[in-house]
Amino acid sequence: VALDRKTATPLIINGDMQIAQRGTSFSPSSSVDFYSIDRFAYFATSGATGDATITQATDAPSNTGLVKSLKITPDATETPTGTHNMCFAYSLEGQDVQVLQHGSTSPESVTLAFWVKSNKTGTYCVQIKEENITDESYVLFEYTINSSNTWEKKVISWTGNSAHTINNDNAQGYRILWHLATGSDDHASATTSWTVSSSFKATSNQVNFFDSTSNELYITGVQLEVGTFDANSIADFQHEDVGTSLNRCRRYCFVSGYSGDGGAKCVADYGIAIGATVVNTYMDLKPEMRTAPSMTNSGALNISNGSSAVAATAIAISSAINSRQFAGIQTTCSSGLTGGALYRIEEQGSSGAKIILDAEL
Repeated sequence: VALDRKTATPLIINGDMQIAQRGTSFSPSSSVDFYSIDRFAYFATSGATGDATITQATDAPSNTGLVKSLKITPDATETPTGTHNMCFAYSLEGQDVQVLQHGSTSPESVTLAFWVKSNKTGTYCVQIKEENITDESYVLFEYTINSSNTWEKKVISWTGNSAHTINNDNAQGYRILWHLATGSDDHASATTSWTVSSSFKATSNQVNFFDSTSNELYITGVQLEVGTFDANSIADFQHEDVGTSLNRCRRYCFVSGYSGDGGAKCVADYGIAIGATVVNTYMDLKPEMRTAPSMTNSGALNISNGSSAVAATAIAISSAINSRQFAGIQTTCSSGLTGGALYRIEEQGSSGAKIILDAEL
């Protein structure tokens, strides 16, 4: 029987781990809020190292239509102490979870489902947090990975918080945390009652996934449904076409540049040279991003007029032309430009250069 979903569009974007605009392999160390596969962040908090490799894997549960997953494995062993936490998380804008009716007399019940696989069996924790309000609160659940190296589907349900209203805006309003290791100062009891705390919390039963560099954990098929369901009644994962999923991801991250097939690729379209050393270009952001983005870049860039090029020495976002709809990009070289002429920004050959516009939560 098909589930009568209360939201036509999945609340979780990229729950099938198909979109990886930033790349397919990452090695964060001492990273807070490190985004890898689109919309899924990795955390190592309060001085924890959390040295790990995160990849977009092609391992997924059979007969589900799922073909990719997020994989994490430690690069160094670590025993968490104090308020150390290692976990990954998914954040939602407050305006996207108004359907949950927090703050009403009858908040909605909610069900989280996901597929998980690991050689490290035992108890893990999922924490659901309200964000960016007074008296932020959480509920906390345990789940068990029973069999080594076997895909298992986990289904967890809870009821929304009648005591707090989630802000109806584009800031972080709701967060789901999958814990991997937690220091004793952040241990708490599992609870279905909303408990006031802004801290990351897991139970004392939480395994230390970082006790061996041989450990591996995979997750995919993440879905969040309005209503209470169990493993038998929840609908199958709601697949989106890749184009739709990519477009939704671009609200939070927009990558321009290297496509993986070599050659000189345009990173930013034609703009005007301001004297001999600076070019101002802009990017038309469609869809518009969540906020005016920040920018990072990697790889070697050229400033080119289509027939000749000079090496770029710096590239930065322009605060004067930066909004959710447009990003102004200012690129600098040592000399060689003609003031008033048109130039574009491109990667140097097959250097893999790209710029990343970031409006993540």
